[in-house]
Amino acid sequence: MPYIEFMDLQRQYKTHKSGIEKALANVCASAAFSGGEYAEQFEKEFAAYQGARFAAGVSNGTDALHLAMRALGIQAGDEVIIPANTFIASAWGPVYTNAKPVFIDCENDTWQIDVSQVEAAITEKTKAIIGVHLYGQPFDVDALKSIACKYKLFLVEDCAQAHGAEYKGKRLGALADAGSFSFYPGKNLGAYGEAGMTLSNNEALIKHINALKNHGSYIRYYHDEIGYNNRLDGIQAAILSYKLRFLDSWTERRREIAKMYFDGIVNTNIVMQKQPDFASSCFHLFVIETPDRDDFTAYLQDNEIGYGVHYPVPCHLQKAFAHLGYKAGDLPVSEYHSTHCLSLPMFPELTDWEVERVIDVCNKYRRII
Repeated sequence: MPYIEFMDLQRQYKTHKSGIEKALANVCASAAFSGGEYAEQFEKEFAAYQGARFAAGVSNGTDALHLAMRALGIQAGDEVIIPANTFIASAWGPVYTNAKPVFIDCENDTWQIDVSQVEAAITEKTKAIIGVHLYGQPFDVDALKSIACKYKLFLVEDCAQAHGAEYKGKRLGALADAGSFSFYPGKNLGAYGEAGMTLSNNEALIKHINALKNHGSYIRYYHDEIGYNNRLDGIQAAILSYKLRFLDSWTERRREIAKMYFDGIVNTNIVMQKQPDFASSCFHLFVIETPDRDDFTAYLQDNEIGYGVHYPVPCHLQKAFAHLGYKAGDLPVSEYHSTHCLSLPMFPELTDWEVERVIDVCNKYRRII
């Protein structure tokens, strides 16, 4: 049997090779390499696609969160509430402003931030909440927004995995104060290097981010504050503009694959992510839980099925955050998920035969006790 990759970016490139090379040639011909016309074009296109009024393209998704925090005024002494079950970059934005991350456990079925625990974590130092649209599935924006409004807090969407996903029929990124995206190569809309973007309906906020990413400058050579060199690369922007026109069809295919998994996998040793009625996931990842991950992943390898293990250590137990004093057992659902979850193959170019083979292998699995 041929090996089934967890992710295969080369298939997409082979299909779109001529279009990608034309986009590269256009940038080279105009020499618009750092910022410039292609970056501005993609900002407009992606903002329109996601339903936002304004956009600031930056160098990567982590910088998108960091600059959003800076532009919102988050600073030393502030606290920012973040789910523990996420990639660590969700916490870097507040940390880079010298704010303190306060981690919240996740729900045991959606694996999203447990909204019921948020209010208890709010103190007089809390200034913002970051919700993560984890694995491409939207969190309950209205529930978190209600808490944020009640306590006069900022709410930021981490949309790094959620290009094209929908919450109550609306795409993400402008449903709160700001929404930050990553275009890392493996994302649903991926660059050929690093790129990111923050969206908002707040024009002043985006103007501030655009100044921060450009050395703190609104006017060239005049620097109003300490800034950064975080501009969006013209080559990446041109590639992303080209690829954006295919994102709807790629998302549709991911949803087809997910439906095949949901309908086809009936093994009781496998638990799949609950899909709330308000959420229409773009299935960046198809994550499952199993009682014995090591046994199951060895079984997949024996059957030539690729897989991913995402976030085997939850944020609150990372060595980088040891100074915060969290210990094992503090956030039990996130801790269980981190040691029992894995991701099945998920990318638009998977064939039906490959998906059906993954399903068949999953259903034949029997845990060795």
